[in-house]
Amino acid sequence: MSIKKGIVGRLTAVYLVVVLFALLIVGKIAYLQISEQDRWADYAKRLSQRDLYFPALRGDIYADNNEVLATSVPYYDVFFDPKAQGLPEDVFFEQIDSLSIGLSKMFGKKTAEEYSAFLQSAREKGSRYVPIKKRINYNKLQELKKLPIFNRGRFKGGLIVEQTNLRLKPFSQLASRTIGYISQNPNGNIVGLEGAFDNELKGRDGIKLMRKVAGNQWMEMNSENEVEREDGYNVVSTINIPLQDVAENTLYRQLAKYEAHHGTAILMEVKTGDIKAIANLKRGKDGKYHESYNYAVGESTEPGSTFKLATVIALLEDGFIDLYDTVDTGNGSRKFYDFTIRDVKMTGHGRISFQKVFEVSSNVGIATVVDKYYGRQADRFVERLHSLGLNQKQNISINGEGKPYIKYQGDRYWSEISLHQMALGYELKLTPLQILTLYNAVANDGVMVKPRFVQAITKHGKIIKKFNKEILMPSICSDETLKKVKIMLEGVVENGTGRRLQNPNFKIAGKTGTAKIFDPKKKRYVNRYKASFVGYFPADNPQYSCIVMISDPNSLGYYGGLVAGPVFEEIANKVYSTNYKLTPNLELVDKYGITSIPYSKNGNLSDLEIVLQKLNIPLQFYNNLKSDWVITEKKEKHIECQDRIIRRNIVPNILGMSVRDAMFILEDLGLNVKINGKGAVSRQSQIAGTKLIKGSKIILYLGKIEHKEEQIVENQSEENENETAE
Repeated sequence: MSIKKGIVGRLTAVYLVVVLFALLIVGKIAYLQISEQDRWADYAKRLSQRDLYFPALRGDIYADNNEVLATSVPYYDVFFDPKAQGLPEDVFFEQIDSLSIGLSKMFGKKTAEEYSAFLQSAREKGSRYVPIKKRINYNKLQELKKLPIFNRGRFKGGLIVEQTNLRLKPFSQLASRTIGYISQNPNGNIVGLEGAFDNELKGRDGIKLMRKVAGNQWMEMNSENEVEREDGYNVVSTINIPLQDVAENTLYRQLAKYEAHHGTAILMEVKTGDIKAIANLKRGKDGKYHESYNYAVGESTEPGSTFKLATVIALLEDGFIDLYDTVDTGNGSRKFYDFTIRDVKMTGHGRISFQKVFEVSSNVGIATVVDKYYGRQADRFVERLHSLGLNQKQNISINGEGKPYIKYQGDRYWSEISLHQMALGYELKLTPLQILTLYNAVANDGVMVKPRFVQAITKHGKIIKKFNKEILMPSICSDETLKKVKIMLEGVVENGTGRRLQNPNFKIAGKTGTAKIFDPKKKRYVNRYKASFVGYFPADNPQYSCIVMISDPNSLGYYGGLVAGPVFEEIANKVYSTNYKLTPNLELVDKYGITSIPYSKNGNLSDLEIVLQKLNIPLQFYNNLKSDWVITEKKEKHIECQDRIIRRNIVPNILGMSVRDAMFILEDLGLNVKINGKGAVSRQSQIAGTKLIKGSKIILYLGKIEHKEEQIVENQSEENENETAE
């Protein structure tokens, strides 16, 4: 009986455990179905459904003439799934050798045998995502899809293709910092136009719902939540490519010549505020110069003497002084409190007119006048600076604008000499672009316009949004003050520190600047300088304004007129020579559209044809041309050209050519080219017709070609000698 009871007890216990376990299972099922139904339904949905994203194509960025500055090009990353369900084993082993031969021919990194062994090993290991090649273009992809196995497609052939849109700049580093780039910054794209107009450029990705069906395949579903892809808008900038090229190359050469730390150059259209060129270069560890920071927009520093324009406007506007009032500048130095202010001219300028004070950039003269009239009312001077908008950001379209800093009485850093220092462009901060905007306002008859980097947003050639000229200030000062300031700015170039910029073709107005650099570690100004020149041209009918600033040049020179002036001059000359609006005396009077046939530099035939066609100047050929390079000769009613033969083993004759064409030819032949002077090539150190030694140095002496007809005869003779020598 006891045994029976024991068995029954054990069975009862087992039964109760089973029942309890069953109840727990039922309870859990009920809990899952009631409390967590949504969670698990969503999980099941994710296993069988997914969203497929179609990335939008980013819009392009254009120059002012619609040439592409930045564009997105689709590239493809290719992978292989050797264990794809639709790829039978017999097909794989029958065609793997043919596929390997094709891959070896296309990419060449491995032999056919190595490719075959690599892919078979991947299949044995069960790899499902074998890398084949990254970043191939569309044409290469189509060629790849024709190879054995891969021609079966994604599911039957295991070919996996992933599209990547790469951002390319056709003009390489040209204005690269202003154009910007695509970054992985958590805050998105923030640099240049790419960052400023990211929302417009990026477009909207497309989304389609996919469902898993039999055979582990995915099929597109119709869904109300489907989103159509919208490619990004295009941005049309104000940048002019030829002018940008001149600005960058000229700035580069000057920086290299003076071994400067960095520099910037900005060219602005007076009436509209359009930025036609903006160059920013900094010396890298390799000794070369690169665009790594937008100094024009972001570097807020002490401008030095270029700020004296604001000081002069304040003095004239308050009626304290006139152009011909005299100022005693003494012997070149004067003490204000415990601080001595000095002029560059050690012996001083004596008593001179206020206009002359500005023209020769006398620090003593400016400080003396400011001390006399604002010494006991410094706030009035500061208020004048504020009235010029110099204490406010311009809120330009590009991110990263440096904040201006104008001191005021009560500022924690204000001292008894702050007024005098500010009048000279110290103890305050402005960016190069903010300074240029002030000078541009003077050129624009007092109207201060906002710097503009973008003309329009477009889509498929249609304007979506247009950016009109924006006026920051309708008038910075009275007409009387404006007239006097223009006289003073012209006087700087005619009679003062900017005499180097005198131009026979058009007048330039502007101001030089040479500012000492403050070393925050040493907490004092050191013997390092920032050279600048800012102004506008033509002075009698201003069309463009420009600023050039070069920081920390070497001991060869550091004055603004010497270091920054030549960059300004070359940019101005390029603008003048390529803009017919600046040459009003050019009359189109005869059937050829010109008063007389001009001289032409020797050079590239296709370039010559484009230019002469634009100018409606007839071009005739001497015999049948065989070369891309030609010698030109001015005739009575046309330009005549003949072959200039370039041979790989003979030093060519490049007399009369532009420096760019000459360097292209010589560097292509392997010569090390050095430049001396300005203008066309007037002399070359290696004699034309002699044997060419690759890597040897050739010096090109540039200058004005006076007797073109004689040069043509000489060139023809040398070409004949070249042919005989070969």
